[in-house]
Amino acid sequence: MVRKIITKARVYMGTLAVALGVLAGMTGAVQAATDWPSGPLTVVMHTKAGGSSDVFIRTLAKTLEPEIGQKVVVINSPGGGGASQMARIRPAKPDGMTVGINTLTHFTGMLTNLKGTFSPDEFSWIASTQEDAILLFVRADSDIKSLDDLVAKARNGQVNIGGFGPIGSMQSIGVSMLEQAAGVKFNWVGFNATPDIVTALLGGHVDVGVSNLGAVRPFFDANRISGVGVLGKERLSGLPELPTFGEQGYDVDTSWIQVRGLFGPKGIPMDVQQKIADAFHAAMRSEHYQTYSRNAGVMDSWMGPKEYSAFVKQVSSVAEHQLQAAGIIK
Repeated sequence: MVRKIITKARVYMGTLAVALGVLAGMTGAVQAATDWPSGPLTVVMHTKAGGSSDVFIRTLAKTLEPEIGQKVVVINSPGGGGASQMARIRPAKPDGMTVGINTLTHFTGMLTNLKGTFSPDEFSWIASTQEDAILLFVRADSDIKSLDDLVAKARNGQVNIGGFGPIGSMQSIGVSMLEQAAGVKFNWVGFNATPDIVTALLGGHVDVGVSNLGAVRPFFDANRISGVGVLGKERLSGLPELPTFGEQGYDVDTSWIQVRGLFGPKGIPMDVQQKIADAFHAAMRSEHYQTYSRNAGVMDSWMGPKEYSAFVKQVSSVAEHQLQAAGIIK
């Protein structure tokens, strides 16, 4: 369902992205800098340093800074599946100088543990940036080599799976889908950042980890972890040997992919939002960023303020459906 919403937006944005790419090449960094609000750009993150979203913004910052002619300051504010971050962003001045990176967990959280505390209409939804499938991984010496091994182990005892956020987070719902497809139950262990998940896995405190490839790629390269399966329609370009859930015989909703976007406090003028979106998307076209993007196996996403705001409304409905299917909300 999420993929269908993205596909519709991509049809429209594909032509626009080409036009913006030509325009960005013509105007250059000097023009972008004159259009950008004055002062350093503060990006508040919902994870600790080293998480997939944190790796994304710190990689992008290297080409974003010359694009906007301003320094990019990244502040890590983990806690509550985005609660600490949103508490910083919501009261910020709506001048475009304080923004944050969001994931689908922000929307599931506002329907579960953060319901009544935060809501989508309290923020400006500026742009989409990435689409990213989640994967399951284990220690390299684990006896779990496939989803069949994982399911068999769960039928014979408790299996602890560690991922980002509380029950009801984007990754938690992905695990719930596997539970439903396999007819088993796992024990979900929530963390505030991917490095904490990997530490717990390597220390033997959880049996399986959940993440996007970008944040755990070094551990694959060092042969410290191995993959179990990808929740996606296709295999990851950055890890082509790892089969999908479907290839292993487990039918799940492959549209449930991670989506990263850019948001800020409510009330940012639309022209400022558009300038921010254009600058981020221009920086994403750099060779430096594209090398990282391909190695991490993510897909670029190009929605601007109007399209991303509409997407947020639609995907919130999809998130509610998935939470109900998982039995997390009624």
